[in-house]
Amino acid sequence: MAIVPIDNLAAGMLLKSDVCDRSGRMLLPAGGELTDRHLKIFRTWGVLEADIEDGDNLETVQTLAGVDVDPVRLAAAEEAVKRIFRLNDAEHRAIRELMRLCIARKVSHES
Repeated sequence: MAIVPIDNLAAGMLLKSDVCDRSGRMLLPAGGELTDRHLKIFRTWGVLEADIEDGDNLETVQTLAGVDVDPVRLAAAEEAVKRIFRLNDAEHRAIRELMRLCIARKVSHES
């Protein structure tokens, strides 16, 4: 669920969808685990972001918010944002990214 900018990607993260270069050539398929070598290749080919599995949403939000986040507060923020976006397609890439940013903002402003 998390569209993560290349500067926030780390080795060990799992891809939710294929990573392709600007011309559409696939660099790493969905389900692949990132390595430092992959990150270097992504930068070389102009990849700016990747769709990462949502297994560790807490770490992604902490990175964006710049604070340590209590999992209970994270869950409350996620529920509040889901209510706001309830009439939108939560599977749409842009909506997912907006929701992720809203969750991070909500958590960082409640610290």
